[in-house]
Amino acid sequence: MNISSIVVQTLPKYVEEVVENLKKCPECDYHIHDEQGRIIITIEGANVEEELSKLRVVEAIDHVISADMQMAYSEEELNEHMEVLENSDVVPTVLNDDNIDPKDIVYSGDLKKKNIHGFAKHFDKIGK
Repeated sequence: MNISSIVVQTLPKYVEEVVENLKKCPECDYHIHDEQGRIIITIEGANVEEELSKLRVVEAIDHVISADMQMAYSEEELNEHMEVLENSDVVPTVLNDDNIDPKDIVYSGDLKKKNIHGFAKHFDKIGK
């Protein structure tokens, strides 16, 4: 199952007409709009192809200038990512190796590849 949010754009003078047409359209669900002609809808489909088919129907409504996907959720894609996470080691093997001195571990992750080992030596000097 895929679900996508769509921003539909029309001219302000046509917003009420387009909103009414979207509310009647079985391919989408209307949610909210503003006076400037921005309308938020969602579409659902068994796959991307079905969603794109429904998007084309929305785009063909009179006075719709554009209908652009803003956010999409794909159950299949989520399941694939969950499978990868479930089959991977949460803790890197090096961290579970009792033969490695923690001082020899260099972390190059969230600290923008800073030399943690050098920082540890500097911190040891300050702490003494």
